[in-house]
Amino acid sequence: MKPILTLMAVLLVAGSAAHASEVYKEKDAKGNPVYTDRPEALPAEKLNVKTQQTDLVEARRRYDEQMKGYSTAEQASTSGAQQTADKRKAAELTAEDKARRCKESRDRYQSYMNARRLYEPGTTEGERRFLSDAEIDAARADAKKAMDEFCDGQ
Repeated sequence: MKPILTLMAVLLVAGSAAHASEVYKEKDAKGNPVYTDRPEALPAEKLNVKTQQTDLVEARRRYDEQMKGYSTAEQASTSGAQQTADKRKAAELTAEDKARRCKESRDRYQSYMNARRLYEPGTTEGERRFLSDAEIDAARADAKKAMDEFCDGQ
């Protein structure tokens, strides 16, 4: 918004300077200087004010460059904020996932430790193959290892 106002002010000054041909300086009743192009009294001092035409193409080019810089800065800021939000969300999901896996592995370990017999599903529906004592010990050790890995001492 500020660059637009600046550009408008430059164009307004350039436009008004092109129309003003003479500038006079006079004093008001309190002795303060007053600058005008239409003096009230003719003992006013005529000033030589040099004006310059504004190159509208150059002004527009500078304005476009400045807007492009603002856009780039805004995109970088938005991108950085989005990346930060994504990282925070990923960390939250990872923490939630880790807590869920810890609970599941702890429950599995507890059920393996409390069970007298463990089995694997068979090839047909309703068929089971019961594990031997050595296989039960191995399954319990694997469940303990998984629980330790996911829970990290929780």
